[in-house]
Amino acid sequence: MAKFLAIHTLPVPITPEEAMAVGNAVKSNVTVDAYWVSSWAQLNGEGKIVRIYCEWNAKSAEAIREVFSKTPDLPVDGIYPMATVDSETL
Repeated sequence: MAKFLAIHTLPVPITPEEAMAVGNAVKSNVTVDAYWVSSWAQLNGEGKIVRIYCEWNAKSAEAIREVFSKTPDLPVDGIYPMATVDSETL
């Protein structure tokens, strides 16, 4: 499966606890065609989340969009093909 990066800019900063509820909703809708791997959250000065970057394994970006269509409270800036690079593999 290909790797994708989904970027979510939140209209209003949320707490990590509020983000967990959204994450659980997304997780309950994953499929064999689109699987959420992990996420990173960008925080503001108050420790609230303003943007979320999510790594996905999926057959296509459309398969991820189908998962997001079942979670309407989650805005999606875009879904982009990606590759993982870390310092140990350079």
